[in-house]
Amino acid sequence: MTEQPTSFERPQPGVDPAESRGALLRTQQQPQKPSTQLGDPALPVQARADGTPSAAGTATPCGKGKEPAVGQGKEPPVNGPEHAQPAGTEPDAHRPRPAPEGIPAQPGAAQERSPGGQERRTGQALPPGRPMPMRRDGDRLRFVGAATRRIARGLDLDEIVMGLCRATVPTFSDAILVYLREPLPVGDERPSGPVVLRLRRTDRIPPERDTDGVLLPPAFEPEPSVLSDLSALTTELCEVRPGGALNEVLRGVRPVFADAPAARDALPELLGEGGEAVVPGERHAILAPLRGRRRVIGAALFLRRPDRLAFEADDLLVAAQLATHSALGIDKAVLYGREAYIADELQRTMLPETLPRPTGVRLASRYLPAAETARVGGDWYDAIPLPGSRVALVVGDVMGHSMTSAAIMGQLRTTAQTLAGLDLPPQEVLHHLDEQAQRLGTDRMATCLYAVYDPVTHRITIANAGHPPPVLLHLGGHAEVLRVPSGAPIGVGGVDFEAVELEAPAGGTLLLYTDGLVESRLRDVWTGIEQLREKLAATARLTGPDHPPPLEALCDEVLDMLGPGDRDDDIALLAARFDGIAPSDVAYWTLEPEDSAPGQARRLARRALARWDLEDLTDSVELLVSEVVTNAVRYASRPVTLRLLRTDVLRCEVGDDVPQLPRLRQARATDEGGRGLYLVNRLARRWGATRLSTGKVVWFELNRG
Repeated sequence: MTEQPTSFERPQPGVDPAESRGALLRTQQQPQKPSTQLGDPALPVQARADGTPSAAGTATPCGKGKEPAVGQGKEPPVNGPEHAQPAGTEPDAHRPRPAPEGIPAQPGAAQERSPGGQERRTGQALPPGRPMPMRRDGDRLRFVGAATRRIARGLDLDEIVMGLCRATVPTFSDAILVYLREPLPVGDERPSGPVVLRLRRTDRIPPERDTDGVLLPPAFEPEPSVLSDLSALTTELCEVRPGGALNEVLRGVRPVFADAPAARDALPELLGEGGEAVVPGERHAILAPLRGRRRVIGAALFLRRPDRLAFEADDLLVAAQLATHSALGIDKAVLYGREAYIADELQRTMLPETLPRPTGVRLASRYLPAAETARVGGDWYDAIPLPGSRVALVVGDVMGHSMTSAAIMGQLRTTAQTLAGLDLPPQEVLHHLDEQAQRLGTDRMATCLYAVYDPVTHRITIANAGHPPPVLLHLGGHAEVLRVPSGAPIGVGGVDFEAVELEAPAGGTLLLYTDGLVESRLRDVWTGIEQLREKLAATARLTGPDHPPPLEALCDEVLDMLGPGDRDDDIALLAARFDGIAPSDVAYWTLEPEDSAPGQARRLARRALARWDLEDLTDSVELLVSEVVTNAVRYASRPVTLRLLRTDVLRCEVGDDVPQLPRLRQARATDEGGRGLYLVNRLARRWGATRLSTGKVVWFELNRG
């Protein structure tokens, strides 16, 4: 834990006086008439320019002479509008009133100093005396109001703790140590382990500067203090022992002076061995528990140097207010952090953790929330492998930016995955999504684009439900907006959706996106689509006509087109690079459901492997093809299809008209069958079965070696 030294900024016009940490008001030594009430015990002792004390009520030299009193032709010196009092309300106008500590004067009324240490208005000398503590209730109230406003501005934990430190140092104390529970409890949680406090932050006044941030002359520099290195003298972790002195002080909630009996026993437990050396004697330290809405969540230790005046009884009330507002703010920050964490987790689980790697297509995606404060929304994307090496590309957008929108998005995404597993046409998928949205509620509206890419035929089928059209970037660098019927949004009901089939050339890149990428307050959707098309074309020209741009870099370039005011909505982006499968790498046959079909399948597979120079896989392929085709022929009533695909792996697909999916089971010793899928599971790289609208497909893959 490192110390965070205090910065010393001068107050600016229009800024709350307690907001500037270094603008601590120093006592104004006002000229006064000789008074007969010398040595009034109710007034503090003030320091002369030479550092020797003078009794309150005696005249203090101010340079050339005395200042005439009010009503004798000259206005009295002003400390600022906060501290100025009408002349008629002063009970003893001749008696000087010490300026309150921590309430700096307003810039317009502050007395400026000349290089020679004189006031520019009167030309009188200003002694470099020590700052005086707050003596009036109004001073403390103004300080507490300004300090709590500063603390309340913080949203996260670090901002609130820093606000407490910078509001109190050097205005209220010379140093502060803030301890918080580790871990911090959230809401109604009841930690089961022991209470552990961690030193969260320390702050102090650099010893070589006075509280105005001005270098002191050598004669007035304070002696070296143990406050110069707080974190090195204290322990970072402290376990609060049940029944111990520190536990009793924290349970008492009220701040206490360090010289109180309870605090004397609690401070060594809090600060650790040798840590009490940082605590000055007498009433120069206050220990304040930090209590949130449910329980004590930490403690704050306010310290003053020994050469400063001690804390007063009313300062305990100030410390209590600071501790209460800080603890409530910390509770608020912890709850906000938990809600943000839940929102992030919800959004993360609603979106794909990783994209699949289907044959013949490469994928990349991006997701950007609307803002840091609203990280959940209704935008989603998905890539779903389909039978026959096809892949479904989905992007959608639910109206709204709330947890409800994210929940609806999750339901629609799950529904789309289920419908894709049934291998329904794109327009049928949108129709069922529309019905599902109506079942969720009358106001559940969403847009969606569903596309199915076939790498064997190099075709793509697209259906749209009120979503922005996709953009296709060709290999030569030409970008075009695909002509896809827009359709009605999901949730309208009673609307037919239309699908179109387009060519998907090898090397082309299809970009699916949500309207947050192309629409904002600064531009309409069609202007944004045109800018997106131009951006894609410009990026493709950088890599040349024969090489498509890298997919990940292309996504980053697309997001770079967003300006500062373009983040009005969530953004989901899905890019698909069509590699396809060459016809020479595809072998396809149709087999009649006869007893001779397995033998015929073995011969056809052997010839294809010889043509592809994959003879080392012949034995494994023949065995697995024979087992899968045998199972298909046993129950099929229509011709069985057999297809081999040569990509980075060898893939075999066997289709039939029986919808029941095969299940892997352990055959008993007396069983005559049931071992075919066991062999497939043992020898294949991976395998699976997918139900189609016309039956099913059983497939397996083998490494090419």
